[in-house]
Amino acid sequence: MSEWRTLCRLEDLPDGESRGFDAPPGGFTGLFAIRRGEQVLVYVNSCPHVGVPLELVPHRFLDRKGERIVCAAHGARFRIEDGECISGPCIGDVLEAVAVRIEEGEVRVPVEAGR
Repeated sequence: MSEWRTLCRLEDLPDGESRGFDAPPGGFTGLFAIRRGEQVLVYVNSCPHVGVPLELVPHRFLDRKGERIVCAAHGARFRIEDGECISGPCIGDVLEAVAVRIEEGEVRVPVEAGR
């Protein structure tokens, strides 16, 4: 049975927006979350092309229309719903999805996420 940790409160992640989170203590890679209504998708903050964080500006993971995830390093674009790259140097690669559940108004991920 996996242990879970709180990433943030659901109310702190506005609908249609994204937010980045630092790696957990002793971890290596941060995470980012995108909210779509009551659904939250969480991915490891690492581009599958070269392994760099996706954003240059804190919390800016989405294009201007909020329709795609964009890697600031080289412009690769990823679908929000499944993290698959649809344009750029890593077409067909996918972002690493993280299990997520919402309980008592909190967005929770497995303790090992980002390690």
